[in-house]
Amino acid sequence: QVQFVESGGGLVQPGGSLRLSCAASGSDVSIYAWAWYRQAPGKQREWVADITSGGATNYRDSVKGRFTISKDNAKTTVYLQMNSLKPEDTAVYYCNVPVRSAWYDWGQGTQVTVSS
Repeated sequence: QVQFVESGGGLVQPGGSLRLSCAASGSDVSIYAWAWYRQAPGKQREWVADITSGGATNYRDSVKGRFTISKDNAKTTVYLQMNSLKPEDTAVYYCNVPVRSAWYDWGQGTQVTVSS
């Protein structure tokens, strides 16, 4: 089993930046493709971005040009650099693998609040 620990969230003003991290641990850690997801209050969890084993990246339209996903295979860690944050980015952010059928148990997530 794999455990995820997300960190780096916080309260930031519109236009600000945050860098999220997610570290994976466990006896079955061999993750090379990652994804970030988020869940806003009262809404379903949604995909935000993913990165393949080869380093190719994909983003949902609303974050393109503002968010950057990256990974460190040696540290089994994935990052999400978030710039030009907007109030609609407010959510709890989670990491996992990109394939739904292969999802591990979710971590506790990290809260991102964008507000003035």
